[in-house]
Amino acid sequence: MKITKLQTLCLSRLHESECQWVTAAYRTIKADCAIVIIHTDGGINGIAEASAYGVPTNIRDWVDWMAPDIIGKDPEDPFSLPHPNGHSRSYDSAVAGIDSALWDLKGKIAGKRVSELLTEEPLKRVRLYASSGCRYDWGDKPEQLIEEALEYIDMGYTAMKFRIGTDWSHNNISVKDFLDLVHKLTDAVNGRMELMLDGNCRLNEDEAMEIALELDKLGFTWFEEPIPWRDIDAYSRLNDAVEMPITGGESFTTLERFRPYLDKNAYGIVQQDAGLCGITEAMRIAKTAYRFGVDTCPHSWHNGLMAMANGHLVAALPNPRVLELCMIQGPLQWDILEEKPLIESGWLILPDKPGLGVELASDIEERFPYIEGSYCVGLYS
Repeated sequence: MKITKLQTLCLSRLHESECQWVTAAYRTIKADCAIVIIHTDGGINGIAEASAYGVPTNIRDWVDWMAPDIIGKDPEDPFSLPHPNGHSRSYDSAVAGIDSALWDLKGKIAGKRVSELLTEEPLKRVRLYASSGCRYDWGDKPEQLIEEALEYIDMGYTAMKFRIGTDWSHNNISVKDFLDLVHKLTDAVNGRMELMLDGNCRLNEDEAMEIALELDKLGFTWFEEPIPWRDIDAYSRLNDAVEMPITGGESFTTLERFRPYLDKNAYGIVQQDAGLCGITEAMRIAKTAYRFGVDTCPHSWHNGLMAMANGHLVAALPNPRVLELCMIQGPLQWDILEEKPLIESGWLILPDKPGLGVELASDIEERFPYIEGSYCVGLYS
C-alpha cells in the first residue's frame, strides 16, 4: 500500500450572535477547522484535525509543501515524518495533522484503535470535563458563569474549567471581586463537580499567588496558565506554594519546550495538544513528564475529530485523567463527522472501530465553506 495524496479541508461556521463568546478583550464570531486526509492506493484513508490556531489555509499550504516527501511511502513502513519545531504554529499544526492522520491510517490497516497501538490495555472510555466559562462579562451579569456550571451538572459532567472573564481593567475588577464570584460558584456547585481555572496567562505573580492559595483551600483540581508562560521561575514558586497542580503548556509542541518546566517543578500537570504537536510527540511528552511525577491532561479546544485524537491519547496514558471538551464551539464541532461518538454521563465512549473510530461526513465542504479572516474581533472597539 502506498500513500498517493495529502489533502487539507478548510472549514468555518459563523456563530449566531447569541452564541458568540468573549474572553479578555475579544469576541469570538466564528469556528474554524482544518482536516488533513492521507489517501492511499488501497482505498483506506487516514484523517485528523490540525489545530485551527495555525490558520486553516496556512496549514493547507504547509501540508502541500511537505506532501512530495510523503507521497509514495508505505504507511506500514517506518519513515521519517516532519517534526514540530516550536517556532511556527502553522507548520506545527500541519505536522500534527499529518502525524495524527497517519496514526488513524495505521490503526485502520491493523484493525486496531489508535489507543491500542499506543499501549496494550487502553481505556475504552475517557472522562470529559466541560470547558468554557467564556460567556460571562464583568460588565453584564457575571453570574452567568454560575448558571452555566449548573447546566453542565444537569448534563452529567463531573468537572468544569472556566476562565477569568473579560478584561478586568475595563470594569475595575480586583482579585477580591473575582474571588467573590469564585466563592459563589463553589457554593452553587456544592461539591457536585470538580472545578478548574484557566488564567489565560493574564495575571501577574502576586495576583496569581493570591488566587492560587484561595483555590487550593477550596479544593480546585488545577490552576492553568495563570501568568505569562515565559516566567518559569514564577511558575515554580506558584507550584511549590500549593498542593493543587499549576498547569500549562498548551501551546508547546516539543518535548524540549517542556524540559525547563519539568526540571524546575514548574508544572504539576502538562497540557500538550495532539492537534498542535501530533499524537507521536504528545505521547513522548506524556511519558517523559510521568517520569517526573507529572500527569498529562491534554488541551483539546476545537472540534470533534481533534477530541478523538486527544481521547485516544488519554486512554493510553500511564495515569489517565480527563479530556477537555469545548462546550461553545457550535455545530461545526461534531457535524464534521459521519456519526457523533457517544457521550454518556460526562464520558466519551471511544468507538469500537479501528483508527480514531470516526469518519468524515460527506458534505462538510459544502455546509461549512471556509470564511477568511480572524475568528475574533475587539470587544471594546
